[in-house]
Amino acid sequence: MTEARKVANHMSSYRDKAFAYEEQVRPYLESIRDHIDHLEMEVDDEIWPLPKYRELLFSK
Repeated sequence: MTEARKVANHMSSYRDKAFAYEEQVRPYLESIRDHIDHLEMEVDDEIWPLPKYRELLFSK
């Protein structure tokens, strides 16, 4: 995933960069999504540094 992001980030066109992320980076994120969701449920809110997915869904 890191290499795919590096390639996409060096593209000058935002359109090309967006397509590169969609086609090359997103599949990596889908494969680790289940693990991330599980970790969000297990790690205490006090030590989790980012907003959790469920919090983003229901924020105003």
